[in-house]
Amino acid sequence: MMNVAEVLHMNGGNGHTSYAKNSLLQRNVIHMTKPITQQAMTSLYTSLDNPKTISIADLGCSSGPNTFLAISNLVKAVDDHRKKLRRPHSPEFQIYLNDLPTNDFNTIFQSLPKHEEDLRREIGEGCRLCYFNGVPGSFYGRLFPTNSLHFVHSSNSLNWLSQVPKGIKENKGNIICVATASPPNVIKAYYDQFESDFSTFIKCRSKELVNGGRMVLTMQGIKSENTTFYIWELLALSINDLVLEGLVEEEKLNSFNFPLYLPTLAEIKFLVEKDGSFTIDRLEASQIHWTGIGIDDNDDNTTISDEDINGAGNNVAMFIRAGLEPVLVSHFGEGIIDELFHRYSKKIAHSMSTYPEKAKFTSVTVSMTKI
Repeated sequence: MMNVAEVLHMNGGNGHTSYAKNSLLQRNVIHMTKPITQQAMTSLYTSLDNPKTISIADLGCSSGPNTFLAISNLVKAVDDHRKKLRRPHSPEFQIYLNDLPTNDFNTIFQSLPKHEEDLRREIGEGCRLCYFNGVPGSFYGRLFPTNSLHFVHSSNSLNWLSQVPKGIKENKGNIICVATASPPNVIKAYYDQFESDFSTFIKCRSKELVNGGRMVLTMQGIKSENTTFYIWELLALSINDLVLEGLVEEEKLNSFNFPLYLPTLAEIKFLVEKDGSFTIDRLEASQIHWTGIGIDDNDDNTTISDEDINGAGNNVAMFIRAGLEPVLVSHFGEGIIDELFHRYSKKIAHSMSTYPEKAKFTSVTVSMTKI
């Protein structure tokens, strides 16, 4: 059984396969959800009545430039509203950056001085200090003292489960629960694991947030229960190709599943309301192309020229590789990785050219207030 806490992390450092170099899509998701996080933070700041300190936790922060993007947006949202209210000074910020212990925290803190300098320059007069702290540990458990946080943010992290669901041996040839191919009991096992993990997450945060504290969570999702996880199916097909050529043992594939679940808006709403600790302020879905390009609600397709399609396929494969390589290496070994993602990039390029309507992710965002 996979030990998620040991193998689940993005590729560290700043190399060509690192998350730092291959996270444009996640960055653009943070930009797309910025109005929601800004509104939540502004409402919090107003309700706190000119606080001296605001404590913010970013859960599943990973490493690279995206780590500081969401935090910067939140700090600037407070300062912009502070100026509108004609308050002379911004509050101080206690910032907690959380991820699993295997995360590349070294890269985060090596880039911290430049981030702090940029933030002070952008905010200007009235800027006060941000105190940064690294918090290694699973967010499927308590991380902070009771009533110690004002704001919790998480983006593109809560899809990852605490463990691969039990009882999914019948999911042969697949790597997550796929509506078109997985048996019903496998799909149920994945949902049950997500329900358990997400409910635990909500309970822990309800204890750690002050009354009236805000939380904004964004994760990859699906529009409905029957939606296929197409980009993951392409990865499974790529591994199957290696099995057919004898480069990977069939049993290796059949015994492998990602601890990954993509919820619907209805599932998130149900679980938040079932817990009862929070009121939902906003619950929305947005779409983004596999390449990281935003998709307008009235435009189902994003056109990519034939000249650019192979490069786009490689870029998308690299984005997936940056997040999944450590998990794949732990099960299949390093020897197949380059060949696997070479084939995967070709399948992605072909899919974007042939089925452009499928080449998009759905992000679901929930903004809530602790009762």
